Amino acid sequence: MSVTVSRARLFGALKELRIRWRRIKDSWDDPASRHFEESVIEPLEPRVRSAVSALEKMGQILIVVRRDCE
Repeated sequence: MSVTVSRARLFGALKELRIRWRRIKDSWDDPASRHFEESVIEPLEPRVRSAVSALEKMGQILIVVRRDCE
């Protein structure tokens, strides 16, 4: 799987998670859901953005490596 595909899949999964979480929150609103959102859902976005940034850097490095190895 290419770095570009991995990046797109990661962003897609985060988007899908946000959509599903909004739907779930409509029927699950208690201290447990708020704790879950604070401890699991909210920390994911910066982590995903960090991972995507790393994937982009890796993609750039792989381009250089492939070009140098030709």
